[in-house]
Amino acid sequence: MPLALAAQQKTEIKDTRASRMLLGKHLFSLQWISWDYFGTATVTNDRGVYRIKGEQKGRGRGNTDYVRIDGVVIHIAAKEFTFVGMIETRVSHINGGEPCVREGEMIFKVTGTRKYWRLQEMDNPCDGVVDYVDIFFRR
Repeated sequence: MPLALAAQQKTEIKDTRASRMLLGKHLFSLQWISWDYFGTATVTNDRGVYRIKGEQKGRGRGNTDYVRIDGVVIHIAAKEFTFVGMIETRVSHINGGEPCVREGEMIFKVTGTRKYWRLQEMDNPCDGVVDYVDIFFRR
């Protein structure tokens, strides 16, 4: 589904509790950047359309690594949500240090007792590595 079309349609909510959990400001991370400090991703409700935008940046002098997310949530269920938009990563030792962009429909899912949603399309499309892009529950 193109982003423009997704942005016009209200988010389909199959689980009200999950939709309330998703709204707000969350810790956001890509494992290549850090497990010790996080970025943030914010989910807002704009007239029934859930939008998500966030970023995590690498720390330290000269560190230009980052992960960014921007798009809309089209479906929310008890343990997962479907997102349409863009996730861009840049990690110095992956893809020759060049940015890698994923676009389109992607799923974030909670498994087991984890306290975060993880991107299910984990294979980096620009290099032979696995990316863990996580959006943590609010505290």
